[in-house]
Amino acid sequence: MSINVKYRNIIFAFLMALSMSFFVSFVLVSINFGYGNTFLHIWLEAFICAFFGAYFFPRVIQKIMRKINFVEKPLIENDFLEREQTKR
Repeated sequence: MSINVKYRNIIFAFLMALSMSFFVSFVLVSINFGYGNTFLHIWLEAFICAFFGAYFFPRVIQKIMRKINFVEKPLIENDFLEREQTKR
């Protein structure tokens, strides 16, 4: 199956929303409301919310992550020697 790369985010969001909706929303809706006449309607509303969350939240989080500067503590020779001695 070949799909244009421009649809990658929307397909990813759809699959994430489907899995989140099935595993989380399905269980919570069934516990809170039971399997009555409105079950499918409520579950589909939860799916729509999960879809938009799965589509937009990763983009926002990626923008935030790009602004964070992650650094490692420089490895000083003395620190290395101390760690080696404590391992023994």
